[in-house]
Amino acid sequence: MRFIGTMKVAIVSGTSIVRSGIFDKWDLQLASTPYGEMEFKQVGGVVVVNRHGFRNPLPPHRTNYRGYVHLLKQLGVEATLSLNSVGSLVEDLPPGSLVSCSDYVSFAPITFIDDAPSGFAPRIDNQLLESLESRLSREISKDRTYAQTRGPRFETKAEVRILQNWGCDVVGMTLANECDLLLESGISVTSLCMIDNFAHGFGGQELSYEAFQYLVKENQEIVDEALAVSLELFQD
Repeated sequence: MRFIGTMKVAIVSGTSIVRSGIFDKWDLQLASTPYGEMEFKQVGGVVVVNRHGFRNPLPPHRTNYRGYVHLLKQLGVEATLSLNSVGSLVEDLPPGSLVSCSDYVSFAPITFIDDAPSGFAPRIDNQLLESLESRLSREISKDRTYAQTRGPRFETKAEVRILQNWGCDVVGMTLANECDLLLESGISVTSLCMIDNFAHGFGGQELSYEAFQYLVKENQEIVDEALAVSLELFQD
């Protein structure tokens, strides 16, 4: 593995980036891609992307995944830290936990190769994880499995039961699409997920958007530490 400081690294997240304020003073830049104009921030060898967009954020099912992954390849990014908000499907991962996924489930794969069959088999390598965890104040639960649903709504209770029976640990709406394209493009992926809630119906609990927003706010301090530590690591 190359030394992190010699690689061009991207931090890709969603609303966590906007809420943190860590990157507020970084200038917003625009770049043209075959998939439309994309927004990003960059200082030195660190690129920051809000997968939903900084100015006019889009929900997960409308996010321009091809656009920002093409942008990262265009900028020479070699490795990404993908930060995702997820719901827990298992009892041993309560809200407030940090998780890294080494595999994922998606039955609607996304690709840049639309005119030919693809034998590509994704593999998350998590090459930045060990260095990142060594600087964090809390442990990361590793080698978990992420299930992606389309969104924008939360999963039904029946869908949650199915995902649990399949052996998935967390559920979200973005990581699988992101990994499909990043890994297909030869860009390394390190997964870091913030568990903001138990999935709908878990333990008989109802999940509302208001409750979700409250939990996200409660966990922002943990996310801020992860972003600050990542930035320190990548700029060393």
